[in-house]
Amino acid sequence: MTNPISLRYRYGLTLLLTLALSLPVLAQTREPLPSWNDGPAKKNIVEFVQAVTDQSSKDFVKPADRIAVFDNDGTLWSEQPMYFELLFALEEVKRTAPQHPEWKTTQPFKAVLENDQKALGESGMDGILKIFGATHTGMTTEAFDDYAKTWLTQARHPRTGKPYTEMIFQPMREMLDYLRSQNFKTYIVSGGDTAFMRAFAEQVYGIPPEQVIGTTFVTAYQLKDGQPSILRTAKLAHNDDGPGKPESIDAVIGRRPILAFGNSDGDLQMLQWTAAGPGKRFMGLVHHTDAKREWAYDRQSKIGRLDKALDEAKTRGWTIVDMAAEWRRIYPFEAATPEHVQ
Repeated sequence: MTNPISLRYRYGLTLLLTLALSLPVLAQTREPLPSWNDGPAKKNIVEFVQAVTDQSSKDFVKPADRIAVFDNDGTLWSEQPMYFELLFALEEVKRTAPQHPEWKTTQPFKAVLENDQKALGESGMDGILKIFGATHTGMTTEAFDDYAKTWLTQARHPRTGKPYTEMIFQPMREMLDYLRSQNFKTYIVSGGDTAFMRAFAEQVYGIPPEQVIGTTFVTAYQLKDGQPSILRTAKLAHNDDGPGKPESIDAVIGRRPILAFGNSDGDLQMLQWTAAGPGKRFMGLVHHTDAKREWAYDRQSKIGRLDKALDEAKTRGWTIVDMAAEWRRIYPFEAATPEHVQ
């Protein structure tokens, strides 16, 4: 006579093995990019990934070369009403102003202290770098990391009241996860300070510090009271905007990406350099078209201007993501709608 306990054990073991074997299949068949509408952008992304990961495809790319690069501001999270890192720096200028009386008559600090948005805007990238140099340096790398993380924990976005780390684009986070599930290596390549982005990138995007590339300042090894540390100096090492992006990709990654995503003219050279490589390529732009759920801006904006890159994307057939039409939701804290219509 067969032992009923033994039968139940064998049945349970068989069931568990069946479930375990079916999990990878279920993961593969799960619909990718759930916060995207079934529009042209989603279609282009999925078809590209399928083409370069299918070993039987003429467009197959081996995993080591599946490099994907993403801008941060305006591409992975919002950048209005001002770059979030700049808001962080402006608060620090005001906090430390009593120690710098010369700032009252020196631009761009004078504009910050007087809340003169026009003069601050006119200072451009040079002005931003001066502010970063004054607020992001003169401390160790560990001290700056703690400083940035504290601000990110406490600060809130002026419109939504949410922490800035919740102002990320849910559809783009899903894209990062989707690419990594297909053995892509994802990088941030942005004009923001590398150390500032490293303070949150792994927690928020799943991108580790060594895959974050941005603007850098010269650092110096120091030994103080027998303890070694790395000091952040005020001397600019590399401006990771415009042509600086492909330059840093080449220097840090050493492989040309097969996929690049941006949202502004500052990303154009990164997209051009990606497009110039052999084989199948994907170049994408996030187009901010949703004034209701986010912001609508492009050619005339002082923040995240999209003009030349938009024209080139249309001419060359790159993927332009119409945010209002193609994203079912913008932020993780929003409920997804079945099919968002502008």
